[in-house]
Amino acid sequence: MVIVALGDSTTAGTPGFLSPIEAPPDGKGDVTSQYAYWLMQWHKDWKVLNRGVNGERSDQIAARFDRDVLAHKPDVVVIIAGVNDVYQGRPAEHVKTQLASMYTRARDAKIRVVAGTIIPYNTATPEQNAAMHEINVWIRIEAHRTEMGYVDTRAAVASSDDPDKLASTPDQLHPDARGYEAMARAIEKALRTLELRI
Repeated sequence: MVIVALGDSTTAGTPGFLSPIEAPPDGKGDVTSQYAYWLMQWHKDWKVLNRGVNGERSDQIAARFDRDVLAHKPDVVVIIAGVNDVYQGRPAEHVKTQLASMYTRARDAKIRVVAGTIIPYNTATPEQNAAMHEINVWIRIEAHRTEMGYVDTRAAVASSDDPDKLASTPDQLHPDARGYEAMARAIEKALRTLELRI
């Protein structure tokens, strides 16, 4: 199974790893600091292409959809985007529009989608957390409505004491390798559920 991991820093593996887009051809850094690594460790028959770029908004991710998703003709695309839009003060509706466009383009190309939620960062304001929650609720409803795969990646990496904070982080903004492994576990479950629905 070929899977494209599409997104921003939390797909790339920031801060521990630079994705193959950021550091061609194979990426650079601690390979365990990316969920793609863990999925391939557990499933030798899965090829997971890390197409994450640190700092990108949802519209920037959508702009490279042809190159980074459609060109590879994957079986599945995992899409996690929107945290940088929120960080930069863009409205939640902007993120929803961009995500909806990517979901539709994937389905039109007969590529199955796993929609992931925006994960927390420890310096978020109450307003930023409210925006992320609004988007994440929309993602869950949209996934159910259109029969996409769904994974609550936010819950997977959140602290048990505070769901708006990361359980483990080296920089207050991103998960550490243990957090990316936890993301991978949640995504693996969503991928398996998607396989059962084929």
